[in-house]
This record gives sequence, C-alpha cells and structure tokens, in this order.
Amino acid sequence: MDGLTETNLRALAGARSFERGLGYLDAVTGVQIGDGWISATVHGTERYGAELSQDGPEGMTGTCDCPYGQEGNFCKHLVALGLTVLARKDDLPRRRRTARKRARSLDAWLSGLSRDELLALVRDQVAEDRHLRRRLELRAASATGEPAEVRALVRELLDIGPFARYGYVEYADARAYADQAGQAVSMIRQLTGSDRAADAIDLAWEAMNLLARAADRVDDSDGRLGDIGADLADAHRAACRAAPPDPEALAHRLADRALDDAADLIDIDPLDYEDLLGAPGMRVLRERAVEAWRANRTGWAEKDLMRRLAKAGRDTDTVIAVHAAALAPNGHTHLVIARELEAAGRPGEALEWAERGIRDVREQERGLAAVDTALVDHLCDRYTEADRLTDAVALRRDHFAARRSLLTYRQLRTAARTAGRWPTERENALALLRADAGQGGRRGGSVLVDVLLDDQDIDAAWQAAAETGAHDDQWLALADRSRTARPADALTVYRRLAEPLTGQTGNAVYERLVGLLLSMRDCHHRLGTPDAFTAYAADLRAAHTRKRNLMRLMDEHGL
Repeated sequence: MDGLTETNLRALAGARSFERGLGYLDAVTGVQIGDGWISATVHGTERYGAELSQDGPEGMTGTCDCPYGQEGNFCKHLVALGLTVLARKDDLPRRRRTARKRARSLDAWLSGLSRDELLALVRDQVAEDRHLRRRLELRAASATGEPAEVRALVRELLDIGPFARYGYVEYADARAYADQAGQAVSMIRQLTGSDRAADAIDLAWEAMNLLARAADRVDDSDGRLGDIGADLADAHRAACRAAPPDPEALAHRLADRALDDAADLIDIDPLDYEDLLGAPGMRVLRERAVEAWRANRTGWAEKDLMRRLAKAGRDTDTVIAVHAAALAPNGHTHLVIARELEAAGRPGEALEWAERGIRDVREQERGLAAVDTALVDHLCDRYTEADRLTDAVALRRDHFAARRSLLTYRQLRTAARTAGRWPTERENALALLRADAGQGGRRGGSVLVDVLLDDQDIDAAWQAAAETGAHDDQWLALADRSRTARPADALTVYRRLAEPLTGQTGNAVYERLVGLLLSMRDCHHRLGTPDAFTAYAADLRAAHTRKRNLMRLMDEHGL
C-alpha cells in the first residue's frame, strides 16, 4: 500500500471528511491486511465494512458500505481505517508478508483438493453467500445456457424496473443498477471465452441498445453507465475478433450506430474495427458516410463520421470540405480548418482561411464583437511570426474597439509594444473608453479604471474613478496602490468600505473588516494621526463587543 499516506487520504476524502474521520479512530475494529488491500469494520451510526486497495503503482481507492460510501465517495470511515493503519505502519510490512504467505498456503491447499472436495467446498460457500451464488449462476448460464436463456438474463440485468421509482432510477439507486448492468458485460465476455463469440457479438450489440435506452431514465451523475457502455464496446470488439463477422455486414452495423445521434452513451469508433473490416468493409463504410453526409451536410453525426474517415485516410481536402460545409458565424470553423491545413504542411492556405474567417465575421451584425477570440489570437500569432506587425496591431485594435475589455486592451498593448507603436495606440484606446464613459456607459468607465490601474497610471485611475464612477473592488485597489502617496484619499475609501461591514456578521465579514482596519491604521500613521484611529477602533469595539470572533481578530492584530 505505497499510496497510503496522510496526504493522499486528505486528498481523496476532502478536508471535511478527513476531519470527521479523525473522530472515528477509536471505532475501527477487525483490521485485516492482505497483499494490496486492507479492510476493517468501522462502528458509526451502524457497523460499516470499509476497504482500502492499491490502484496501480501509486494510487489508492476505497469502498465502504455506508450510505455516503455507496454513492462512490471516499468517506470518513475510510479515512479512519487509513489513519489507524498508518499509526501501526511499522507492523505493516510484516502483516503483508503474512498475508502473502496465507494466500500461497490457501492456493496450495485448494490445489491439493480432489474434484469432489472442491465441489463440496463451492456448494457450501454458495449456500452461505447469495452474491457468490448469483455470480456463479450467471457464469454457468454463459457457459452452458441456451442462447435464448442467456439473452433473457442479459435483458433482465439491464432492466431498470427493479430500481426505478415512478419509472426513473434516482441517484441513490443508480450505483446498484450500474453494478447489475456490469454483470451483463461479464456474461458477454464469458460467452466469448466459452467459444460462443458469435452469440456474444449479437448479444453485445443488443445490450448496447438496451443500455442506451435505459440511460435516459437513470440519474447517472457519476458516469458509471458511460463506463459500462465502454466495457460493452470492448466486449463487442473482443467477440468480433474471436469470431470475425461478415465485413460488409459489420460495416453497415457500425455506420448505423455512428450515424445515430441518440447513441452517444456508447461511442464506437468504426476505425477501431479497421483490421476486421478490411478493404471490402472500409469501402462500404466510406460509401455510407459519403451518402449520409451528402444528404445532411450539417448533421453532427454525419460530419463526425466523414471527418474521422478522411483524417484516417489523410485526406485533408475532404476534412476541409466537411468543415467548410457548415461554417460557424463566429469564425471558429475557419480556425479549425486553418489548424488542419497547418498540420498538413499547408501554411499559406491556412493563413488564407484564418483571414477569411475574420472577414466573414466582420460582415456579421455584431462584427468582431462576436468573433471566436482564439481565431484572433491565432491570426495575430501568424502575423507576428511573419513580421507583419502592423497587421497584428490593426487586428488587435479593431478587436479592442469591438469588444472593449481589460483583456483586449492588454492584447493590443502587447502587439503595439512589439511594433513600437504603443503610445499612439494607448491614447486612441483610452479615448474610446473615455467617450464611452462620457456617454453614460458605466461599463466603459469601469473598464477605463481597470486599464489605467493595469498601466500603473494611478493618478489617472483616481481621476477616472472620481469622474465616471468605480465599483468597490476598484476603489479598494486604488486605495491599496496609493496609500503611501495619498493616505488621506485612501483612508476615505477604507472608511467607506468598512462602514457597511460593521452591521454584518460572519467570520468572512470580520476578516474583511479587520483587513480594512489595518489599512486605516497605516493611513493614520502616515498622516500623523494615530490617536484618531485609536479612538475609532475603541468606538468600534464598544459598539460591537458581543461579536466575539471580531474582538478576537482585532486582539490578534493589535487593534
């Protein structure tokens, strides 16, 4: 259990469950240590079984049958188990060696039993453990049952009926349903392993359809059904490899699923079957893809299948044609095409598509205000690489004019400084923001204050805030950055921000208030009026002496 550390326990459980686990250290009994696992009983509201196990070279997982643990969470009982074992870590290597020795002894003993003795042992265990009995019944059905019987069992395992309340499986029952659905996957795998792969192929396909329909009525917030779907897809591929079906029939079936928008729970990539499809199957698959795409060039499933096949065949022109058939108005598709062309070693065409994207967006109603900013970034990067600095600045300027924000201002500043044109561009950008503010646009004034602060032009930022207004965070930033040069102005801001906090409660409020008080004390110190602050703090204490946590915080900071 190399992954068993206090740090890992805290990370897996989260701060709250970890802290609660500390209170259960005396409730852990019956610790058992195996080779790669540790289990125990933890006495909480009831008795719960908790188990930690190694998950790979460094990872660790845990299961617990408490309600919180059954939802897939790393609970306080698992924390208590882990901490209990860590407290005895010096004894852990010895106990693991003992566990391995017991495992070897058990294996040797079982190997020495006769057939009749083994049967008697299994029958005894089956009689005592209903879960084991159920698993063995399913394995027996997979190995010896008639196809109709196996199919009926798989359908039963994927039926949500026993778990559904009012026709829907709620979150609390979803894990139990997923566990049962996982048994259906095991049955299909066992069919393949029992030389019945042909039956497994059809059954896996039917199971995928059943699971997809069931998923609409299951709260699968934890994504377990997606994992089951992936396992079903793996089981289907394994069965196909064990008993290769007709390539053309398989191609039609794969195309049907790939073109079904409702089949997104189980993502089957037809290209994973390329070795089974061969030339005949791949020809059919491509024909189906082209036919579907020509009938619906904007359909997501149709485009995705065409794109996958074209990329696999390194057919860049077809990839471009698929994307170009449905261009997004914000230029995102133009960017995708540009990146595809760059990857294909065609930078000139890539640049043309990126520039076309900007032109097309400009023609839209909102212009560059609606552009995918990643397209602007991409094109500016290419302009800079090609030493087309003027073009990069022009695009950044137009983007800022259309979408006036601190981010677009910073991007314009970077481009203009690279081109040696920042003073002029800065004046023009600030003029736009001042015009916005002058027209009563509060957002324009807010952005103006932000960019001036970002430029470290504090005096101009004070003036803009006074003339156009600013929100409290901006006033606080102004006060913090100019406390040395303008202590009186900063003090006015701090007192105004502190006033409403004095009427509120809560530790977060108290921490903010004390932070402001410390800043106010510093301002009074710089102004040479420490007595005024002492009087202010005394009045605050007198008025709020019943707020114990506030008084404690003020004491800690000498206030």
